Amino acid sequence: MRAIGMRLAAAALAGMAVPAAAQDIKLPPTLTFTAYDTGSSGFNIAVAVGKVLKDKHGAEVRVLPAGNDVARLAPVRAGRAQVAANGTGTYFAQEAVFEFAAREWGPQPLRLLLASNDCNGASLGVAKDTGVKAAKDLKGKRIGMVVGSPALNQNALAVLAFGGLTAADVKLVEFSGYGAMWKGVLNNEADAAFASTISAQPKEVDTSPRGLYWVPTPRADADGWRRLHKLAPYVFPHTATCGAGVSPQAPLETGTFPYPIFMSYASMASDLAYGLTKALIVSYDAYKDAAPGAAGLALKRQKLEWVVPFHDGAVRALKEAGVWTDALQKHNDALVQRQKVLADAWAALLKASPPDDADAFRKAWTAARKAALEKAGMDVVFE
Repeated sequence: MRAIGMRLAAAALAGMAVPAAAQDIKLPPTLTFTAYDTGSSGFNIAVAVGKVLKDKHGAEVRVLPAGNDVARLAPVRAGRAQVAANGTGTYFAQEAVFEFAAREWGPQPLRLLLASNDCNGASLGVAKDTGVKAAKDLKGKRIGMVVGSPALNQNALAVLAFGGLTAADVKLVEFSGYGAMWKGVLNNEADAAFASTISAQPKEVDTSPRGLYWVPTPRADADGWRRLHKLAPYVFPHTATCGAGVSPQAPLETGTFPYPIFMSYASMASDLAYGLTKALIVSYDAYKDAAPGAAGLALKRQKLEWVVPFHDGAVRALKEAGVWTDALQKHNDALVQRQKVLADAWAALLKASPPDDADAFRKAWTAARKAALEKAGMDVVFE
């Protein structure tokens, strides 16, 4: 009887462990995320994460599809959404370049929670019927562009640069959103578009009469990578083994970057950032197989030393997980300082009564941005 009693006591204590752990994660009853269009890998992963946040942590998550970076960030900035499952537009918004170099935007104080780094890659997917085999073969082809989405557009131009091409060597075809762009490839209105290999839209093209071929960016081509990095310093060489037409048996030498990036603003409450990040960490097994690319949110796959800082609340969760170091904190602090330099330069520009004309304003900001970063001894990157 004593042995039985001890086993019952142990079972009771074990049963209490889950509620106790759950009590450490406090989330609001409802949350709103933004993501790329329905069917994109970012949207699918956000939905998978949302289901687990509801099932295990009691937070009802609504995922809003948006066709470009501006549309994904605007609800978060306005407080109508808490998190964006974003891409490299996160970096562009921090730097206030491209669409974010406008008076209504400027440098954004963004912060990371966690991001996915999985078996997928990212490149230009081109219709097989074009006969393209390498980036240089894209000359004269129709390349999809999305209005208001510098991440997609800059990444597409970076792949062209890998092949020694510029926008002047191709025909740029603009679309209203990510989904519309890939429909354009499917309907022979464009020949190529940028995407993650695991996105649903490229798979549709792959199974269509046009077929799909991913443009490779082999790591052995050092000159190609130098040209690519001038436009996209956040991309790193990668061998993709999953996605449309990609597998361990048919790998693709390409580039990649964290995507989706679950991010918010520095103003997000520290406890909320902590709770969301911890929930993503401790509930990983529940969502890792729920959508292609979700496995990339594993703690061991995080790029903790990237180009955008982590939120203080996320840092707290990462410290508890045992992966945060003094060196990472130093790097993070430097990124926060970079954001301050940019914010101060922006405030000074606005105080100096810059021109109202959008193009003239952009030129004034570009010059002010460069001067401020150079004075602080920081890389300008975009000139």
